[in-house]
Amino acid sequence: MSLYLLVSMAVFFIAFIFSMLGLGGALLYIPIFKWFGFDFKSVAIPTGLFLNGITALSASIYYLRAGLVDIRGSLPMVVASLIGAPIGAYFTGFIDTQVLIILFSIAMIMAGLRMLSTSNQVESTYLMPFPQRAFITAIASFFIGLIAGLLGIGGGFLFVPLLIAVGFPTKKAAATCSFIVVFSSFAGFLGHVAEGRFDPKLLLTSTVAVILGAQLGARFMRHKMKPRWIKRLFGVLLIAVALKLISRALGLL
Repeated sequence: MSLYLLVSMAVFFIAFIFSMLGLGGALLYIPIFKWFGFDFKSVAIPTGLFLNGITALSASIYYLRAGLVDIRGSLPMVVASLIGAPIGAYFTGFIDTQVLIILFSIAMIMAGLRMLSTSNQVESTYLMPFPQRAFITAIASFFIGLIAGLLGIGGGFLFVPLLIAVGFPTKKAAATCSFIVVFSSFAGFLGHVAEGRFDPKLLLTSTVAVILGAQLGARFMRHKMKPRWIKRLFGVLLIAVALKLISRALGLL
């Protein structure tokens, strides 16, 4: 079995899972490309960020057509996170990122445990009024972007818990998150594209696999996934990412 076929199969599976959660998948695309032998800085990172955006875009197109995306509610989050990210990147050299990563990871573990503990609760039927919701989500999204810029990670996995906290149903929160992630993903991609050396065959095969996986994942989420399953998947993901960040900060990985 060829290398590119194996990579495409892995990418398809990641896109299928992450599109259900409203995420792009760069968290796994990049290390998988490195594991398969592609250069980390010049190939894995820019290609992973590009596919992250394509996964979110493919899923969000389906969610938009299904009426699951709150465009108006997402715009304050998009703008605020895009402002926060470059500020965070600028201050990277002035802050002890190891301490920040550990504190941030502990907060993520707490959020993940909360998602797991509330997964069986009845979906909220109260959505905050737009002015109050826009203010809260914009402030929170600015800090999400700031932290993402500081740590060099995508902040998309924090938007779903934020949207659920202000009253969004779980599926609508995941769908709206996919729309938000499109902008942050391509913004990150443009920051790396200048030094990227793309493998045309990898880019083509992976893009096809991502589009197919994301479309199937979006359909599965809308018609088959139960809200409690989404919360459980998200809770596990948050805890797993937090443990990985702590291990990296402590030099264990």
